[in-house]
Amino acid sequence: MNYGKKKAAKRQKKITSKSTMQGKRIVVRLFKALLICIVLAAVVGMAGGGLFIKKIIDDTPHVSTSDVKPKGFTTFVYADDGSTEIERFVSSGSNRVYKSIDEIPKNLQHAFVAIEDERFYKHNGIDLQGIARAAVVGIARGGFSEGASTLTQQLIKNNVFPNFTKEKNFYDKLQRKIQEQYLAVQIEKQMSKNEIMESYLNTINLGQNCLGVQSASQRYFGKDVSDLTLSECAVIAGITQNPTDYDPVTRPENNKIRRNKVLKNMLEQGYISQKQYDKAMSDDVYARIQATSASSQADNAYSYFVDALAQQVIQDLKDQLGYTDTQAYNAVYSGGLSIYSTQNQEMQKICDEEANNDANYPGLKEYGLDYALTVTRADGSVENYGSNNIKNYVEKTYGNDQGLLYSSEDAAKAMVAEWKSTIAQEGDTYDERITITPQPQSSITIMDQKTGQIKAMVGGRGEKASSLGLNRAYQGSKRQPGSTFKILAAYAPALDSCDKTLATTIDDEPYTLKNGNVLRNANKQYGGTTTLRNGIKKSINVVAVKLSDEITQELGYEYCEKFGISTLVKDKTINGKVFDDSTSQTLALGGITEGVYNYEMCAAYASIANGGVYNKPTLYSKVVDHDGNVLLDGTGESHTVIKDSTAYLLTSAMEDVVNSGTGTACQLPNMPVAGKTGTTTSNKDLWFCGFTPYYTCAVWGGYDDNKECDYDTSFRFRLWKGIMSRIHENLESKDFKVPTSVEKKSICTITGKLATNGCPSITEYFAKDTLPSETCSGHGYSSGRKYKSSTEDNDTTEDASSYSNNTGNSYNNNTGTTSDNTGGNTGGSTGGNTGGSTGGNTGGSTSGNTGGGSTGGNTGGGSTGGNTGGGSTGGNTGGSTGGDTSQ
Repeated sequence: MNYGKKKAAKRQKKITSKSTMQGKRIVVRLFKALLICIVLAAVVGMAGGGLFIKKIIDDTPHVSTSDVKPKGFTTFVYADDGSTEIERFVSSGSNRVYKSIDEIPKNLQHAFVAIEDERFYKHNGIDLQGIARAAVVGIARGGFSEGASTLTQQLIKNNVFPNFTKEKNFYDKLQRKIQEQYLAVQIEKQMSKNEIMESYLNTINLGQNCLGVQSASQRYFGKDVSDLTLSECAVIAGITQNPTDYDPVTRPENNKIRRNKVLKNMLEQGYISQKQYDKAMSDDVYARIQATSASSQADNAYSYFVDALAQQVIQDLKDQLGYTDTQAYNAVYSGGLSIYSTQNQEMQKICDEEANNDANYPGLKEYGLDYALTVTRADGSVENYGSNNIKNYVEKTYGNDQGLLYSSEDAAKAMVAEWKSTIAQEGDTYDERITITPQPQSSITIMDQKTGQIKAMVGGRGEKASSLGLNRAYQGSKRQPGSTFKILAAYAPALDSCDKTLATTIDDEPYTLKNGNVLRNANKQYGGTTTLRNGIKKSINVVAVKLSDEITQELGYEYCEKFGISTLVKDKTINGKVFDDSTSQTLALGGITEGVYNYEMCAAYASIANGGVYNKPTLYSKVVDHDGNVLLDGTGESHTVIKDSTAYLLTSAMEDVVNSGTGTACQLPNMPVAGKTGTTTSNKDLWFCGFTPYYTCAVWGGYDDNKECDYDTSFRFRLWKGIMSRIHENLESKDFKVPTSVEKKSICTITGKLATNGCPSITEYFAKDTLPSETCSGHGYSSGRKYKSSTEDNDTTEDASSYSNNTGNSYNNNTGTTSDNTGGNTGGSTGGNTGGSTGGNTGGSTSGNTGGGSTGGNTGGGSTGGNTGGGSTGGNTGGSTGGDTSQ
């Protein structure tokens, strides 16, 4: 453009004119104002953002190092050797097994770093470089899917913000992210990298309900984490981004892609060599995972012993340490305890085998049905049904009273299906539980009488379907004790504190109870003048009840409580009726309101075996917390119930029960046994409680629904003998120790006084403070003294339901009545434990009810077969009436 001089001057004038200058000033002012506004907005925005962030940080929960350490650990249960693991207690979110950083291989640590946080060892909790990378990738992809959380942040998220999955909007997520980053920086100031790594690797969710790397190592590879190969480390590290999508069991193809990326990152970041990488990549690791998974599918149901153990530890934590129910439960199932149980694995194995051996039970095997059904109808209404609905249907449809017993499992299931079809409607949904168990059932407890430690326990026959179900040996089932109570409620207190002796005599004769009923013996016969020893040996009702009346039921009740029986009731109202076992005239016959627990009966008899000292039954020796501190000492309560002299007298008399009385089927080779049978009315409950110098064992048998065991009542003997003979197989034979407080004297078998010439005599044991001083002056037949040289079995039907209103019939469907008969394993040519020169059951000093010579005391000699009642009924061999039957 060509400006002349004139035009240039004109333009200069225009530029410098007043109006032009004013316009420029306005523009500048507007720009300055805009700039100031922008700056002010930025300052305000920054201030607001700062205040926003400050508020979020101010709302951040206070966190210490303890808050980010793992919580919820597996509890381990060990056998009585202190090292063999027998069970693990795991609740939801607690199958964690803690491992220190030194026990976790470097390859596993580096695998997590390589795939999750490659600058872990360099940053201070926040990876700014990673955040920038994630931002760039997010902008490029149009979405922020790239993660930038450090291992420290993940640790914070898992332990401090466990509900992050429930975040509803962007603000919730942003708030948590800011707090997470803030806390990560704070934690990095308090913990070393190794401490953070240790907590992280013990916290992380690794699928299949595995928390922590040790749990995952066991689940996927069946090995300790310290033994993992490089390939296996990569598999585990590859799970954490998404435990469902990268599950190596259910989605191995997805995990393989992730594993390969882990290995590639480890190679690129210098953690492994090319050779290591190639070897790991060629590993067929997923075949091993599938094989391990298939073989590790364990039964979810805990054993009866372990169920009882958990219950006892929970109760002791509450009683001894003041834990609440919730605290005690959490401690056992997620507290990482070490529970050292008293279980002897070999004994438990023997008990399990014998309890589940069909050959030990009656030939007719039946199956009991337990059923529950919840039906949700199409309209949303809910209806509940149970076993009684099926029982009523069967009775109404088929007119029989088979109850809930079936000939096979299939028959039981078929009946369920048939009944269910009668109530089904279109659109129903079902929540159903069906349990089928073989019948008759049994329960077993074995105890070391010297310590009170329970060495084995079986709470039922057949497959155990669930944890904490019916445990017939522990606190889940009360059954009537029958004649086993005679020892605890009558003979023990009489010998211990009432100046009675085994030679004390009582007339075995018809006896009228206070309610007007006449007490009977099983065979409807009576033996006349009878010693207490013979009353025990032959389980005579009249002797036990007369003795109980003399010493009072109140005293018997007190002794039962001292023996550890916790189920007795006093002035308890049930369905409007008051029950009181302490005044029941048939207490000695087991006529109690609610029944007894098997393990408590075992402990009671163990007290006798232990010289009269009761040890509270315990299932553990100690409980140690996660940090190694002893929480509970299993040494339980111990107290003297009876004098050592009383204990030995009872032991001696109960040896007669086994040698020639109602329990001959429980004799062991080369080992003395003392014990007592118990059989309730109609054979609904069958017991044998007995002991050796080593162990005490209580066995119960019967139907869960209280059906009569109408034949072969001897299966409790087969169980007891089968178990105890195997347990004692390699133990040194030894006799029961005779205490110095006991002395022997020769007495008249008729009067119980010191024998003179012409008296049928035996040598009897006495406590030194009850030695007889009066000499027999004759048998006084003409004076009305009743005496009968009994050759028949007098074992009895202790029909407490016929005599007492305190039997608990309306409450427990058990009459509390008992009937013991011969129960021998003798008969035939063996002639019991009797005959001729052996002098009955005595062989000299141990005596019995014999008298030597041809009569053989209570044996009758010859064909009567000892204590069998003669002929074909003898023992458990000579006919169907043998064993421990009634009538």
